Amino acid sequence: MYRTNRSSIGGYFLAGRNMVWWPVGASLFASNIGSGHFVGLAGTGAANGLAVAGFEWNALFVVLLLGWLFVPVYLTAGVITMPQYLKKRFGGQRIQIYLSVLSLFLYIFTKISVDMFSGAVFIQQALGWDIYVAVIALLIITAIYTVTGGLAALMYTDTVQTFVIIAGAFILMGFAFNEVGGYRGLFARYLEAIPNTTLSPAPALYNISATCYQPRPDAFHLLRDPLTGDLPWPALIFGLTIVSTWYWCSDQVIVQRCLAGKSLTHVKAGCILCGYLKLLPMFLMVMPGMISRILYKDEVACVVPEECKRICGTEVGCSNIAYPKLVVKLMPDGARGLMLAVMLAALMSSLASIFNSSSTLFTMDIYSRLRPQARTRELLIVGRVWILCIVVISIAWIPVVQAAQGGQLFDYMQSIASYLAPPIAAVFFLAIFVKRVNEPGAFWGLVGGLLMGLARMLPEFAYGTGSCIFPSACPRLICGVHYLYFAIILFLISVGLVLVVSLCTPPIPDKNLHRLVFSLRHSKAEHVEMDMAEEEERRRRERGQQPGVAENGTVEHVLEVEAAPAGRPRSSRGRCMAWLCHLWGTVERTPDSSVPKEAEEPQQLPDIAEHPTWSRVVNLNAIIMMASALFLWGYYA
Repeated sequence: MYRTNRSSIGGYFLAGRNMVWWPVGASLFASNIGSGHFVGLAGTGAANGLAVAGFEWNALFVVLLLGWLFVPVYLTAGVITMPQYLKKRFGGQRIQIYLSVLSLFLYIFTKISVDMFSGAVFIQQALGWDIYVAVIALLIITAIYTVTGGLAALMYTDTVQTFVIIAGAFILMGFAFNEVGGYRGLFARYLEAIPNTTLSPAPALYNISATCYQPRPDAFHLLRDPLTGDLPWPALIFGLTIVSTWYWCSDQVIVQRCLAGKSLTHVKAGCILCGYLKLLPMFLMVMPGMISRILYKDEVACVVPEECKRICGTEVGCSNIAYPKLVVKLMPDGARGLMLAVMLAALMSSLASIFNSSSTLFTMDIYSRLRPQARTRELLIVGRVWILCIVVISIAWIPVVQAAQGGQLFDYMQSIASYLAPPIAAVFFLAIFVKRVNEPGAFWGLVGGLLMGLARMLPEFAYGTGSCIFPSACPRLICGVHYLYFAIILFLISVGLVLVVSLCTPPIPDKNLHRLVFSLRHSKAEHVEMDMAEEEERRRRERGQQPGVAENGTVEHVLEVEAAPAGRPRSSRGRCMAWLCHLWGTVERTPDSSVPKEAEEPQQLPDIAEHPTWSRVVNLNAIIMMASALFLWGYYA
């Protein structure tokens, strides 16, 4: 709380743009690896084998695109949120508001509800609590330091939690491999992990096929058959890259950590650190999940609906309990407490990051449009209240998460993203690398892509995703295409729509694009805002009512403080609450000083120029990391 100024927009939402590489990298990893990854990766590994690790290893390459291609443009554009970037790039209001609303929708249904559910599953297994009691307890803890601390508190907390997560996961991995007879024991015994309940009359009663309870014959292959595989290799390489580009290069939760870096070199080094850490989930989560199936096959691999309902509370399968089961059964007292701390750390770091970023989106891109006259104090309060609203919605969505994608949590997350994210990825990619793209093209590309994505997603939810025993009745024409193949189709159609509409409408002049596209990122020419009248009104409002933002769009580190009205001293409780949320500071306005001293010298935007020596160091590390990733892909292919 004391480390940075939390009472300005830049201090609360961007940690003062002063983070060095190791908190940036650790926070990127911790924000990404939530309890949903522990539960989801291990669960899908238990059900289907190694291929799900491709989701993690694909990110190694995409996170480099973030640091080397996307972040330089975001930094020179001087933005806080991703919708804000599209507003500056294309002009107008509709794209900014559209993307803000869609991003909040994605946060609630693919991130917050998933993380809350997976954390609650773990606590339910470990402590026997009711799942909703566990959710509420976790949210209270997380909300306290999210609401009070801002992004700086999250990034420092994430750094500590990253070490806790990795250390605890390594300890459990050691116990698991020891129990199963080592690395070779895993590969020797996994294909024999068939639940004993399949010997009872129940499978015949439900006409259960052997494929529902036998491990996949390609369980040890990362790249699988393009037609019959559960994760076809063209979809895993190309379709997943599209979804990953949305997540790593244009999602507010991730990019916000990079925008807090003190220089572009620190951002790149943070991306490399995150990439190295992303090598670990295969060994820390996926393989332990497969071991859990070997050790507890009757529970983790259950197929009879009544048995599954008794074991984990859902009829579609219990693979999601694979990791919690290992913790409860294998870890000794004390170490089990450590793993509880690991899961809580993973859950809270991910949830807190999403809370802060969704608060940023709602406050800066939606609420500030509804109330243009809102002061900084009001925006900070609204941002905190919004967190409470999305929590309530997310809790209500948990029952849907439980039953989706045959009970496999990770597939649920990726499928929703595949239906909604490719148009966003297409627009950001074209906005940064193709100058000819304009506002009508981007808008209709987003709208057309959204309609096509909903045409696939809504029937799937209406009919249900089904399970091996009870297949979905959704027509094959709609739901028969693998969700990652669908992501490729949706991306290509969105790109085509954006380009066609853009070519049929007038281009944006270069004077409006300086430092907003990759080819003009080093331009020193004056940038002219496209919506000059609106921009002038915004600047006038900020100068008159909302100190803390410079005319060039730079967020300053300003303590906006309102003095207590004369004759009305603040109560002790009021001062305590104001200090906790840092809405009342130590500098008060006087008639002779309408703007605090800090406002006299606005902080400059981060310079994307790099020191040649350190630039070579990070580039060399990027090459080493890619070589390591390619070796692992080839080894497990």
